[in-house]
Amino acid sequence: MAEKNWHVGSTLPIAVQAVVCLGSAVAPARAFALSDSFAPPSYLGKLDPNMVWEALIGGVVVCAFLAAIALWIHSSLRRTRRLQLRRNAFVSSAMNNLNQGVVMTDAQRRIMFCNDRYLDIYGLTRSDLWTGMTGYDILELRRQRGVLAVSDDDFYEKAASPNGLITELPDGRAILVKYFVLPNGGSVATHLDVSDQRKLSRQLASTKQFLETVLDHVPACVAAKNIEDGRYIFANSAYERFWGFSRDHAVGKNARELFAPISAASIEAADKAALNSPDGQFRNEFEVDRAGELRMVASIRIVVRDESNKPEFLMLVFEDITDRRSLSQELESTKKFLELVVDNIPVALIVEQVKDGRYLLANRSAETILNRRREEATGLTASDIFNPKEAKLIIARDEAAIKKRGMITEEHPISTKDGLRLFLTRRATVLSDAGEPQYLIKTHEDVTDRRQTESRMAHMAYHDGLTDLPNRAAFLQALTQMIEACEGTSEEFAVLCVDLDGLKEVNDVFGHALGDKLLIEVAQRLQDSARGGVVARLSGDEFGLIIDGKQPEAGLALAQQIGEAVAQEFQIDGRAVRAGATTGMSIFPHNGADGAALLANSGAALFRAKQKSRGTISLYQPEMDQQIRDRRVLHQDLSNAIKNVELALAFQPQGVAGHSVAESEIIGFEALARWQHPVRGQVSPAEFIPIAEESGLIVEMGEWILREACREAASWPKPLQVAVNLSPAQFMHGDVVGLVHSILIETGLAPGRLELEITEGVLIEDFDRGLALLRRLKALGVRISMDDFGSGYSSLSYLQAFPFDKIKIDRAFIINLGRNPQSAAIVRAVIDLGHGLEMSIIAEGVETLDQLAFLAKEGCDGVQGYLLGKPLPIGKYAGLVGRAETMELALKTG
Repeated sequence: MAEKNWHVGSTLPIAVQAVVCLGSAVAPARAFALSDSFAPPSYLGKLDPNMVWEALIGGVVVCAFLAAIALWIHSSLRRTRRLQLRRNAFVSSAMNNLNQGVVMTDAQRRIMFCNDRYLDIYGLTRSDLWTGMTGYDILELRRQRGVLAVSDDDFYEKAASPNGLITELPDGRAILVKYFVLPNGGSVATHLDVSDQRKLSRQLASTKQFLETVLDHVPACVAAKNIEDGRYIFANSAYERFWGFSRDHAVGKNARELFAPISAASIEAADKAALNSPDGQFRNEFEVDRAGELRMVASIRIVVRDESNKPEFLMLVFEDITDRRSLSQELESTKKFLELVVDNIPVALIVEQVKDGRYLLANRSAETILNRRREEATGLTASDIFNPKEAKLIIARDEAAIKKRGMITEEHPISTKDGLRLFLTRRATVLSDAGEPQYLIKTHEDVTDRRQTESRMAHMAYHDGLTDLPNRAAFLQALTQMIEACEGTSEEFAVLCVDLDGLKEVNDVFGHALGDKLLIEVAQRLQDSARGGVVARLSGDEFGLIIDGKQPEAGLALAQQIGEAVAQEFQIDGRAVRAGATTGMSIFPHNGADGAALLANSGAALFRAKQKSRGTISLYQPEMDQQIRDRRVLHQDLSNAIKNVELALAFQPQGVAGHSVAESEIIGFEALARWQHPVRGQVSPAEFIPIAEESGLIVEMGEWILREACREAASWPKPLQVAVNLSPAQFMHGDVVGLVHSILIETGLAPGRLELEITEGVLIEDFDRGLALLRRLKALGVRISMDDFGSGYSSLSYLQAFPFDKIKIDRAFIINLGRNPQSAAIVRAVIDLGHGLEMSIIAEGVETLDQLAFLAKEGCDGVQGYLLGKPLPIGKYAGLVGRAETMELALKTG
């Protein structure tokens, strides 16, 4: 300013100088002209000398004046130019120190100014620019340098928009360009590096998206609202599904704008209670009106406070408990609403970030497999947490799930503080808005105990529950493998069927408990005699063995050793027990080319040996086919018996599992078929039922049994249940559903009193058809029971496929209770399994008070066996069905 002022003041001396010069020139001239002594010479002619002098002097004055004016103008121009240069330098310095690039153009788009920041942003130098360069030229220069990827038109169009143009540079920087047109036709463009702002924005968006994604996968309804006006600010997917409208519809509205008056009043009351609660939490259950339907919900409301401990907003979590109100107590108080929801998930939950494999979220249950507190696991990877071998396996399976972009379920072991445990892991990939994998949600369920139980069940499917020997199915498999190994060679082997002599007598004299112990001892002696060979229990008192070597010598020698071993006295419970062994034998390949034929022929040889004398050994001979003819005769007799209604029904009581017989209230009976042959006498069901099933007579016989049992039960004064066995053949032939329906209508028996017992054979033959028939039967209102559970192949898979009403534990697993810890564990596991599936459990073959007490203690629902009563005509149980005032319960005494 001082300089400017100085330039303005300097005009005065110049003007003064001009006047002085003019005065000094005029004064002497005038004086000289007035002086006579100085008259000019007369050589000037006729011109007046005075005029000449005046003209001369005036010209000098004018020239001096004009020179002064020119000097003043020149000085002013120089001063103005210096001021302009100083202004330009100041503006240029200020513009070059801006944190954003600036480019100015004139109306012809020629570049008038470009600051250093612009050049620095795009890696340009002043030497890259030239005089007359236009905006299009500099854009082309940037395109050649690889720092511009859009056309000129797109550049100017987007840069002139309110949001500007974001340009991504190769080094990852983001430049925000804004373009402004000036009134004079020129333009100004600004270029600002917004890389840090965009990074922060993306982080905030990622965090928000992560939280919303987690909340959207939470099965409970979650919402948040402002405390001041009660308007909703957030709602998850479960909330949308429950109310039937989108979260966008809810956000910004209060309860009275969204819900019916009764619901709004309940919601506002709960909100108020939460705000007035000392700890900022409130739990309650109340009814809401959802589209005219009253639903009961259980909710928890949490007042969320800011850093100053002032209430900021209200978080609420609720679930529909109309159909399961008992689950409402499972929610526990937590500090944060997210922990409240996630920590109540009954499995370990981990959320992992896909891009770097770091854990973002883990619930309390996950601490078991992480071997540390969940807070310590956040930010770590699998390599940081697990040993190298486990980490490699986990990372590989995580990558497989991410690649699939779907659900992957598998099992693998994980080391925990309790040792190596087996976990069922489910992996689900969560995609971003761009459709790329963003998060991996993993749940881990400890299935170690379950798999151990299933392993025991699988063992039960192929092993005898009493002796733990392979059963008939396993024996046939071993036979098949032996045949495959010997085919095409000269090798031979023998199949022995060994029948234990005297078991019936032992049971009758000492009871079945001691008889079972005898079977266990006999099984051990057979294994000792076989010396590692295959030994199996084929039926109640029949065993099977396979012996290789030269035949029949090796087989006969083994049969002799078995006879001698079994003949030795047994000491059981302080009693001396004797038994014997009768053996039948067939030889591969002479007596059969497949396992079934070899086993059948050894059975035929056993039948012949029994006919001769107990304790003998018989080798199969072709003439033993007479046995088959005898069976055919028995089959014919059975067919006539069915037609002539010579069969009868016996009923065995079923009671509640009490701690004593007196406490075991009778709740029903099982109907069992009995056959009194006119010549043979009483034929065992174990003999005629297999013949009926093999021949197809079981269909006709089963229909008679079902009709007679329903007719009888309908006549009882007491509405007790009646259980009837259905054969797989009845499902394969005829309309079993129509038959049951017509019999119920015909007899008038209430469907709920009829219980149909089926074995796994119903589902083995044709799973889909059998399952469909069972569902149709259950639709009639009858109860469906799984009989002989554990003695077959795939009982667990069948329980999963169909909701049975009852499971009957096979007597083979009951007889060892109190003697074998494994048997107790298996029975306990079956009871827990059934109750977990909401099925009642009944144990058959209960013969001792100890067995009854054990079952009652373990929560078994029902029992059946000689302890409550033997299978007898219903007249023997008249009192139990309400036909007499008093009637003592027939109990087993032997």
